Amino acid sequence: MVKEVISTTSAPGAIGPYSQGIKFGNLLFVSGQTPLNPATMKIAEGDVQCQAKQCLENIKGILEAAGTNLDNVLKTTVFIKDMNNFSKVNEIYAQYFTKNQPARSCVEVARLPMDVLVEIEVIAYIS
Repeated sequence: MVKEVISTTSAPGAIGPYSQGIKFGNLLFVSGQTPLNPATMKIAEGDVQCQAKQCLENIKGILEAAGTNLDNVLKTTVFIKDMNNFSKVNEIYAQYFTKNQPARSCVEVARLPMDVLVEIEVIAYIS
């Protein structure tokens, strides 16, 4: 198997030495997505729900560029700045994962890049 870098303008370009996603066989590993708008490279304005939505839109763009979609996500990891926002993030998350929800971890972290409120990474399969 060959490791393939996935890159798309439907998600923000990497702001460090990493790839948006890596395809290996029929698996796709998507780097943590912050709420950067890919068109402006600015943080989505608004509360944690607005930021969570932008993170998931970025993930959706990378998945589509690799030939898969949200239904094929196996595992997510959600990093939030404040665990008191857990239910707010869940409300948005549930709009994107409506059936056969993936396994998930959610952790509170002291700080995220650019002081965003949420970051999400996923592992998916490509059918």
